[in-house]
Amino acid sequence: MLCAVHPRRAAFFDLDKTVIARSSTAVFGRPFYRGGLITRRQMLRTGVVHLMYHMFGADRAQLDRMREYFASLVTGWDVAQARRVIDETLTELVEPMVYAEAVELIAGHRAAGRDVVLVSSSGVELVEPIGQLLGVDRVIATRMSIADGRYTGEVEFYAFGETKAAAARELADREGYDLTESFAYSDSHTDLPLLEAVGNAVAVNPDRALRRVALERGWTVLRFERPTALRAKLSPTGAMLIGAAAGVAAAGVAYWVRQRRRSAA
Repeated sequence: MLCAVHPRRAAFFDLDKTVIARSSTAVFGRPFYRGGLITRRQMLRTGVVHLMYHMFGADRAQLDRMREYFASLVTGWDVAQARRVIDETLTELVEPMVYAEAVELIAGHRAAGRDVVLVSSSGVELVEPIGQLLGVDRVIATRMSIADGRYTGEVEFYAFGETKAAAARELADREGYDLTESFAYSDSHTDLPLLEAVGNAVAVNPDRALRRVALERGWTVLRFERPTALRAKLSPTGAMLIGAAAGVAAAGVAYWVRQRRRSAA
């Protein structure tokens, strides 16, 4: 007797303002300054740019300008030095910004047998270590061109808008994910292509444009409000809490899927 082969499923999480409370790139301004990679003026300008993004969001044109600015900023950087700065300061800077609600959802999806994919327009040098910290399975992120151990200033792959969705579809083809049974989480209307690529779209702390679309289409809207230190969660007591949270989150996700199917029937 042949057993039915169930397709694999995934949960795609945007990073900035969805999994963590701030921009992943912005928090490294001071360490990059201390490491001699940027000037004080560049550090301050970077902080202002990301403060405006955090407070008011950004449209496609503004995000393209941000991309061009940061590409020019890193031109000529020694790649090994930049990665060393990130590795040395990642735990101190990023851990306190991770939303507890996101940690619980990630744990729930993994407990339910779904792969977790972190998707971000930030550089892969930042996103991969954060992904390791969170225990995700895959990462999709922006890649800069490198020559002779230094960034050239050319963007090899920009994980933004439709390119995020295209990368998710390519990953699904390689890994055998059924996107109609998969999930995606984001805060920004610029991630609509990614949200539309899956069967279960969730708006997290959405900007005004995404909130409007989510309400029109009946998507779930979540509010994450509890940044937490991962180390506390990953202590022996914290590990038990994560396990319990995983069970609760998995049950909640399963219940939501059942309700969606009943509504569609």
